[in-house]
Amino acid sequence: MALSAENRPPAVVVMGVSGVGKTTVARQLAERLGLPYAEADDFHPPANIAKMAAGTPLDDHDRAPWLAALAGWLGERRAAGEGGVVACSALKRQYRDTLRTHCPDAFFLHLSGGHALVEGRLAHRAGHFMPASLLDSQYAALEPLQPDEHGTVLDVDRTPAQLVEMAEAALRPVNGDLA
Repeated sequence: MALSAENRPPAVVVMGVSGVGKTTVARQLAERLGLPYAEADDFHPPANIAKMAAGTPLDDHDRAPWLAALAGWLGERRAAGEGGVVACSALKRQYRDTLRTHCPDAFFLHLSGGHALVEGRLAHRAGHFMPASLLDSQYAALEPLQPDEHGTVLDVDRTPAQLVEMAEAALRPVNGDLA
């Protein structure tokens, strides 16, 4: 028996520029909802990682296979009736459109924060290949969610636990009782 849209576990893309807390919020949300989690960075080919580590922003050609792999992951989760949560920058509308190719009902949770706040977080982050020097290019590329896109925007001036609660509340009207 197929699950109705209201009864299916959600497919959520936690999006935003580097340093807003995508990974932290996405992991906690996936755990809270009992859904599989994926980190978009794990889908990058080695050439993309090397390019970013060298301080060079990716272009759309670099991102195409990465986004296709993420769309496939979302589609597989949706086809299995599992849902899932992925942390992915998804900065441009065309990137989100690509992610929707295999999962048209994906919910985009845009974590948004001021440049100074996010830059401060990046300055204190260790062990990540994305240097703070690329933050300006990410803000320049960022295209906010459009009214016809399924999702919501949350300001990251809150704790991760508060953001997860807010995300769960935003998903509830779409998917009914999630707990």
